[in-house]
Amino acid sequence: MGLGMTPLMNTPSKPKIGFALAGGGPLAAVYEIGVLAALEESIEGLDVNEADIYVGISAGGIIAAALANGITPHQMCRLFIESDVEAGDGAPLFKPEILLRPASAELSKRLAMVPALLAGSLFHYARHRKSVFASFERFKEALPAGILSGDGIHHYLKQTFARAGRSNDFRKLRHKLVIVATDLDTGEAVRFGDAGWDHTPVSKAVQASAAVPGLFPPVDIDGHHFVDGALRKSMHASIALEHGVDMLFCVNAIVPYNAASRDQLAAGAKLSSGGLVDVLSQTLRSILHSRIASGMASYEKSHPQVDILLFQPNQDDAELFFTNIFSYSNRRRMCEQAYQNTRMMLLERRAEIAPKLARHGLRLKMNVLRDTSLSLVQQAPSRQALARLRQSLDDLERYLKVAHS
Repeated sequence: MGLGMTPLMNTPSKPKIGFALAGGGPLAAVYEIGVLAALEESIEGLDVNEADIYVGISAGGIIAAALANGITPHQMCRLFIESDVEAGDGAPLFKPEILLRPASAELSKRLAMVPALLAGSLFHYARHRKSVFASFERFKEALPAGILSGDGIHHYLKQTFARAGRSNDFRKLRHKLVIVATDLDTGEAVRFGDAGWDHTPVSKAVQASAAVPGLFPPVDIDGHHFVDGALRKSMHASIALEHGVDMLFCVNAIVPYNAASRDQLAAGAKLSSGGLVDVLSQTLRSILHSRIASGMASYEKSHPQVDILLFQPNQDDAELFFTNIFSYSNRRRMCEQAYQNTRMMLLERRAEIAPKLARHGLRLKMNVLRDTSLSLVQQAPSRQALARLRQSLDDLERYLKVAHS
């Protein structure tokens, strides 16, 4: 070492933070917005828009893409939750109706196949005179691969990410973004945003990741057909771990419902009394949640040096299970509930969570967590002007409290 040189001090480097957001339909997006808003307000040093990597699938892909584009949870609340109120900056508002548009091209294509399939089936039966079912089996090709169009997701996000400071190009984002979808023909998970798939528009990748089989047709990208990314894994948090994060925040909205704890249920009542929808919902939730639980257990063993926090609903949350996500009031209530439950969870588990945060220079804001006056979502407004004024005043008050805590 030359004269006049001083030894270099070992200063701690900035921790690498990651977010992994699971899918679960519109409900998951609403829940994740509430959780993220609570985390950003309650943890000093955490900027959810400045993480090193975002991983998302299905509805979680929408939120991950928005975060990577610098859209804050509070802005998302304006765009996605309170979308009957003007956002204030001219940004396009999300309307749930875009998810209910019929897949016209797919339906027309399948309908056009009927005459040829009918003629072929009749010819086959006339020639072989065997089973009618065998002859007409080919009619399954006339069944549509999906009944609703996912194009609305692509067009909405494309328009949203076209605004100044945002990008629909993975390669131009300031932070790493990975959207996972499943190649229908191979069953393999494809990571949009990684080399070889980073040329795909973010909005198109999200549409592919959210293409629930049977509901939305597979999405054609470069000759490959993609469906929901949750077919292989429910969260794909391992991608963030491979990226070398020091701390990983995982958010999952889908858990099985424990009906035995529901006070409103009469003694002995069962979910089966709710019919097919409740049975299928509980089945799907149980499958997805078990995979996440298994994955989290394996991550703790394979990456013991990484602090991983999982945020998800309580299993006795009846409102979350039975909500109608397409109702404005329900969406507001769900987002607010996720926000408040996350704040409560941080407060109740502070002895466990605080040391993990401290290892990465983060700290719980106890004054904020104990402030019962804070809320995220307003009730349905009667007048847009009044709603915007009230929202602005509430935001100003909130940020002042957070800044001075």
